[in-house]
Amino acid sequence: MDPNPEDAKPDASKQVAEAHSLLMRLKETKNAHPELDEAIEKLEMALSILTTNTGGML
Repeated sequence: MDPNPEDAKPDASKQVAEAHSLLMRLKETKNAHPELDEAIEKLEMALSILTTNTGGML
């Protein structure tokens, strides 16, 4: 049985969700870096733009 090519593709949405979760956990730590909020906001904006540009196919 041949492997499904869809299974071989990296799952970008899963990676993004995991990265977002990690960043939010870092943000909640007592000694969070002051620029962490700005970095999270910029990444969220970039993801929003990518989602719009790809028709939600991210």
